[in-house]
Amino acid sequence: MRYRPFTSTGGAVSDLTLNLGSRTLAEGPEAATALIYAALEAGINAYRLETSDPVLAEIAGAALGSVDRKLLNVSLVLGRPEGGRGPRDFSAEGLTRAIDRALRVSNLGWIDIAILDEPAEHELSQSSLNALKALRATQRIHTLGVMGVDPVLDVYVSTGAFDVLVSPLHVNSPWQIRSRIRLARERDMTIIAENYFPEELDTLRKAATLTEAPKPKGLFGLGFGRSPKADPLKHVGGFAFLHQTPNWSAEEICLAHVLSDTAVTSVVVQTADPAELAALAAVPDRQMPPGLAAQIEMARVSMAQHAA
Repeated sequence: MRYRPFTSTGGAVSDLTLNLGSRTLAEGPEAATALIYAALEAGINAYRLETSDPVLAEIAGAALGSVDRKLLNVSLVLGRPEGGRGPRDFSAEGLTRAIDRALRVSNLGWIDIAILDEPAEHELSQSSLNALKALRATQRIHTLGVMGVDPVLDVYVSTGAFDVLVSPLHVNSPWQIRSRIRLARERDMTIIAENYFPEELDTLRKAATLTEAPKPKGLFGLGFGRSPKADPLKHVGGFAFLHQTPNWSAEEICLAHVLSDTAVTSVVVQTADPAELAALAAVPDRQMPPGLAAQIEMARVSMAQHAA
C-alpha cells in the first residue's frame, strides 16, 4: 500500500479507502469485522461509513479500536437515509444528531471527513453549514466534504466552504467531471475518487461496444445512405482491451488508471470479499503494462468523437 498527503494537516491517507455500508453488513457482524481486519493487514488506513447506521458505526469502531486513532482516516456520509429508506436530512439538527450518534456508538473520538451526499441547490441551509462549522470547531469533525455528480456541485465547490470533493472518476469520465476536479484542486480541495469501474465497463461485451457509432441509415431507414466520413480512430475499438490484458482484470486496470492521476488522494473501493480486497490492495504497487495508458486515452478520445 502507498500513502498520500491528506489536506494540509500533515496526515497521510492510503491510496485505497474501504467503503463500509449495506454490503458490509449483509454478511453479518463477524464477516464485517474480518473484512476490516483484512483491510488493516493490507495497509488500508482510510474507511468510509456509507451512512450513520449505528450498527455499522459500532462494528467499525470496535474493529478499528486496536489501531492508534491518529493513524486512521474515517469519513461519514451525511444526508443519506439509512437502509435507503426515509427522507434525506440536511437540517442542522439532523446532521448534528447523525455525527454525535456515530461518535457515541463507535468510540472513534472524531470524524476525519463529514461528507454531504449530493445536496440539491436549496437543500443545504446556512444554519446547517453553521452547525457543521461548530462541529469542526469542537473537533468532532476535522474536515467538510461534498459528493455527487450534478452540476450544482460546481456551486458547492466554488463556495470555498468544503475541504474535500468526492467524485466519480474513471477511464471514460466526461469533461464536466474532469473540469470540476480541476476547479476543486485550484481551491486546494482534496480529491477522493469513486466509481472507478462503472457498470458500462464491467463486461467485455459492454466495453467493446461502448464507442461504436450508430450505423448510418438511408432512405426509409434501409441503409442505403451515403458512406460515412472516414474515422481515423475507427480501428481503436472500444474499451475491450481492458478485459484482454494478461495478468490484469479490467477492474484492476481501471483502478490503476485513476491512481495514476496526481490530483487524486485516495480511491474508494467497494467489496465485501477479503480475497477481492487483497487483489485490489496490491494494485498501487503494480505498474500498468507499457502502452496501456495510451490505449485508454485513444479509446476515450474515440468515445468523445462519437458522442459529438
